[in-house]
Parts: sequence; C-alpha cells; structure tokens
Amino acid sequence: MVTAAIFLVTAVVAGLGAVLLRLPPLVGFLVAGFVLHAVGIEEPGYLETVADLGVTLLLFGIGLKLDVKTLLRKDVWFTTVAHLAVSVAIAVGFLGLLGVLGFSMLGGEGLGVLALLGLALSFSSTVFVVKVLDGRSDQSALYGRIAIGVLVMQDLIAVVFLSVASDHPPSPWALALVLLVPGAWLLRKVWSRMGHGELQALFGVAVALGPGYALFDAVGLKGDLGALVLGMLLAGHPAATELSRTLFTVKELLLVGFFVSIGFSGALTWQAGVIGLLLLAMLPLQGIVTAVLLRLMRLRKRTAILTGLVLANYSEFGLIVVAVGSEAALLHDEWLVVLAVAVAGSFVLSSAVNTRGNELAIRLAGRFPSRPNAWLHPEEQLIDVSGAEALVLGMGRVGRGAVRQLREDYGMDVMGVEHDPARVAALRREGITVVQADATDIEFWGRVRSAGAVRLAILAMPFHAANLIALSQLRASGFDGTVAAVARYDDDVAELERHGADAVFHLYGTAGQALADEAAEAALGYAAAERLRDAQAALRAAESSPGTHEEPARPVTGA
Repeated sequence: MVTAAIFLVTAVVAGLGAVLLRLPPLVGFLVAGFVLHAVGIEEPGYLETVADLGVTLLLFGIGLKLDVKTLLRKDVWFTTVAHLAVSVAIAVGFLGLLGVLGFSMLGGEGLGVLALLGLALSFSSTVFVVKVLDGRSDQSALYGRIAIGVLVMQDLIAVVFLSVASDHPPSPWALALVLLVPGAWLLRKVWSRMGHGELQALFGVAVALGPGYALFDAVGLKGDLGALVLGMLLAGHPAATELSRTLFTVKELLLVGFFVSIGFSGALTWQAGVIGLLLLAMLPLQGIVTAVLLRLMRLRKRTAILTGLVLANYSEFGLIVVAVGSEAALLHDEWLVVLAVAVAGSFVLSSAVNTRGNELAIRLAGRFPSRPNAWLHPEEQLIDVSGAEALVLGMGRVGRGAVRQLREDYGMDVMGVEHDPARVAALRREGITVVQADATDIEFWGRVRSAGAVRLAILAMPFHAANLIALSQLRASGFDGTVAAVARYDDDVAELERHGADAVFHLYGTAGQALADEAAEAALGYAAAERLRDAQAALRAAESSPGTHEEPARPVTGA
C-alpha cells in the first residue's frame, strides 16, 4: 500500500503541474513514471495489469461507437497504407542519417532493423488520440471518425505483425472466433435486461475482459483486439452510448497506470535519450504526409490538417512491436528505451500542439490554395442554412428540447446542427430539420453569417471546450445576433460570459427551476401555476423599473 500511495501522490502532483502549465494531465503522468524510475522505486507488479485494463476498456469503448463502414472508406484505408509506407521510408532515411553522424547504436544496423523501427514509428497512439477527441467531443466529427478509422487499421496491421513475429503463432482455434458474431446477439439480449446502474457497468467490463480479451488471448491473438471486436459487435445497442459514458471515468483512472508505466520501460542512457528526442523531428513530416493524403481524398484543408495534427504522435503499439522484435533477437533491448522516450516526448509535443489545434488548423489552412465547393467530398461541401431564424448546435437531449421549444412555443424556423451522422439520420426521421456540420469550423460560421436570417444561436454541446470554441469562432465570423449557451459549472458560466455569450444557463440550476415548475403545476394545476408565474414576473418587472417604486406604507402605531 505504501508503494501505491507513493505512485498515486506523485501522479497527482505531476498531473497538477502539467495542468498549471496548460498541458493535459497525461503529460504529468508520463513525467511521474520517469521520475519514479529514476529515483530507484521499483515498478509494482500490478501496474502493468492496471495499464492493460485501461487500454482494454479504451478499445472496448471505441468499438461501441465505431461504425464498421468507416473502415471501408477510401480516405481511411488508403491513407493508412500510404502513410505507413511513406513513414517507414522517412524513418529508414532519418535513422540512416543518424548512423552516419556517429551514433553507435545505429552502427552496422541493417536495412531490416531500420525498417522494423520505421514500422514501429509509423503507428499513432490510440490512447492519446482518443483522449484528445474526447476532450473536444469530436469522436463523431468527420476528422475524428477518420482518425479513429486509421487507428483501428494501424492496430490491425500491428496485430498481424505480432502474430507473424511471435514465437507462438495463433492457434487454429482462432477460426472459431467467428462464432462471436451470433454470440453477440445473445449478449445484446442479456444486456437489455441489465438496467442502468452498476450492473450494466459490470456487464461491460466482464464482456470486454471475458469473451473479448480472454478468448482472443487464449488462441494466440492480442487480447486488446478482442475487446475492440466485441465493442464493434455490440455497437448499435440502444444503451451503447450510456455504457460508454458509464465506463469513461473507470477507463480514465486505469489509463493513468498506462502512462506512468511508460517510464519503466528500461534504464535510460544518454544516447538512447538523445536518439529518442531526435526522432521527434519526424513527427511534422508524418503530419504533413497525413494531411496531404487526405487532401488528395478531396477533404477540406481544415479536416485534413486537424487529422494530421491529432495523429502526429508515436504509439504504445510501437513499444510492443520493438519488444517483440527484441525477444526475437531482431534488434537490441536498448531500442525499447529509445522508443519509450520518443513516445513520451511525442505525447508532450502533441499535447501542446493539439491544445490549440483548431487555431493552428485555421492559420495553416489559409496558407494553401482553396478548391471549389463542387470539388470537395460530399460530406465536406458547405451547407445552406438560409431561411433559419435560429440555430441549435449540439442535438443531444438539451438541444432537442431547445428546438421543440423554439418551434412550438415561439414559432421560429429552427435548424439543428450536429456532427454525428447517425444522430442526424435519426433526428431527420423524427421530422426535425437538422444539418450535419461541425460547429467549431470557421467556414461553417462564415456560411451562417452570409445567410443573414439567423438571429439566435444556442450552443448546446455536451463539452464546455466545444461550446467555447464555437462561441469564439461565431464571434470571429462577425455574427451579431444573440448567443445563448449551456454550462455545468460556475466557472464555465463565467468563462462563456467573458467570451461574449449573451445568456448562459447553468444546467443544474435550471434543472431545479424546471422541477419547481413541474411540481407547482402538479399541485396547483397548470392554469393556476401559469397565472402565478405571470404575476410574479410582472411584479419583478415593476420592482426593477426606475421611478415606479412607491413609498412603502408605514405601520400604524398608537399616539
């Protein structure tokens, strides 16, 4: 317990230090691992288990929200394959140059070793990228879906390599895993009877670790891949989003162990550290390659650049590839330390860059030539919001309620804006006017301004950062209408007001007011409650109007 306490306190202190420096907490967790290892504290045996649990639940959660059709998109599979080939070529050339410059670790290394290292360096981190997308609420945005599709394809390529290079190839029983397809039907039926509490969360963990991780591991396949596959098979269940949110906090806590464990990859030498840091110089090239490839797929500049930025990091799978290569005597053990430094450094660098990802994408996009709207991919062409008087951005429960209220009670022409294509299709089936678009996109807000009729925008996205970005882009585009937003915390309310929101509604505070209204209507009847609200509103208006206050009556007292 003492060791666990030391690890926890160190992780908290380092994570807080990163937040104070305006970096994501995971950067602090990485530093904590290297510090603990440097001062001689031994890695506890359970740390690897905690890290594996975090990664397994992460991949299970990705599967729950992944549309398999995404993997069939040309901009996903072509980008993955082309990026891998170009990245390996870049790495071979860069590592060969370091060998010429005199680094002894690279002296005499053959082309095969350099190609293996290049393969390890071509993967992007699933853990890191998903955390960035979660923070922006962008997993369902087009660039988020493409990034996740590329990550899944990279994971599959890594699994194939591990299966071929391992001393224990997959068992013939691996073919029996196809039975999981009909088995998923039974799991869905069981899931529907779990309710909404802790039993559902326990079901999710059990499925990810049981038929997911354990079965795949038993037949010689990567257990994490099993968790991803089970999530994909269960995706589409009505409670899939709820389960993913329920497991979110558990997954986040367990992933702290993953980031801390990177610092215990091996003894750090000066040469391994220097080479690991020098490898960071390849990340801009890899980001550019991704952006160019996606641009060739007729995606907009902003989409291509955002995808390139979020994928510009090294992967935990790279560590696994090098570890397997070391066990097979294909390369020296010291390369594992080099990769650990490169992975940790890439997380720090990518965190700093992606904190301002939208601003960077806008600036970089302005430096490249534009294409006509008709040239773009159908999902990327600009949308038309003409005729709408109000826009509601984010069509979750709050957004849907706002649309109905504005349309039915105020008679306004309302249009919803949502970046999740599945939700857009469902809302259209319900008869709600909604367009698929990204509210944080400056080009979208430019179109809103040109439409002219829009005079009210409601920011109802579930993440404060997304609402804040959308508000900034909205004001930057010249929109002079009324902007209202939702927030969960008092400091979020204050920040939105500072950035120009005309009205901010505290979700928890307004929930209490709505509950009081419902209770009053139930107790007094709707008409009486309505008259009472009108009278109170008139009284407040009279009290707040200057010059209307009467002298209060003085009490009558005896002579």
